[in-house]
Amino acid sequence: MAVRDADGGSDPYRSRPANGRNPLVRRADRVESWCAAALVALLFAGVPTASLAVGRVAYASEMHTVRAQAAERHRVQARLTADAEVMAQTDTDGTSRAPVRWTEGNGAQRSGTAGVAPGTAKGSTVRIWVDRTGSVTTAPMPEKAAVATGWAAGFLTAGLVTAWGFGARAALRRLLDRSRYARWEHEWEAFEPQWSRRYHP
Repeated sequence: MAVRDADGGSDPYRSRPANGRNPLVRRADRVESWCAAALVALLFAGVPTASLAVGRVAYASEMHTVRAQAAERHRVQARLTADAEVMAQTDTDGTSRAPVRWTEGNGAQRSGTAGVAPGTAKGSTVRIWVDRTGSVTTAPMPEKAAVATGWAAGFLTAGLVTAWGFGARAALRRLLDRSRYARWEHEWEAFEPQWSRRYHP
């Protein structure tokens, strides 16, 4: 139904369609609204699901490493064959490398270099980790490291999925904007001559 002007005439450009829809809301606007709603629903459902799945896989993988290292490594008592110099280059865990010697369970004598507290004197007894071959190694990975990896993987996945969602929405909006601009330009070319004749005689 057309809206009446003050002079009793009607303005066709202010009329509303019979179905009650806002004429300023284009199909592209409705498509964008539907896609945005679907994307929000997808993020609410997909982010927790993907994060949990990836976190569990990462945790399971790290736990496999934890169990494997725990089975392959054991601690032995060793004796330093030289002083661990205080000023020696320390490792990332704050220990210094020093020569050590120990006896295996079968009575075999072994020697190697292990990380000990800086300044430990020659002849001191320390506990070190060795693998199945009798080589000095590091402590097995703790279970808490696997838990931390699982959480980190889950949070990273949540961030990536969320970023993907916002990126997809931005790409869709750019595509729809190009369509809007093209339609607006086409409609303005058809409307502008009528508008010019009506308001600029």
